[in-house]
Amino acid sequence: MLTTVEAVLQADGALHFLEPVHLTGSQRVLVTFTQPVDEAVSGAALSQRSLAVDWLRDEEDAAWAHLQSAKPENDTQPPKA
Repeated sequence: MLTTVEAVLQADGALHFLEPVHLTGSQRVLVTFTQPVDEAVSGAALSQRSLAVDWLRDEEDAAWAHLQSAKPENDTQPPKA
């Protein structure tokens, strides 16, 4: 089965995938070069997409749950002065 995944190949040879890639072993790949990527935009986009994978995990929510407000979500009463 062929799968296409977008990535950015840096000048130093580092390959950064723009979405999560899960491999069970070595894979043969084909590389197609397209237009150059604007470095300022690509760095931010790569970081955001990579971090979003971790940020959106249930384990991440559980790890930070102790910092959440103790107020129930359906509490519509304004805080008492």
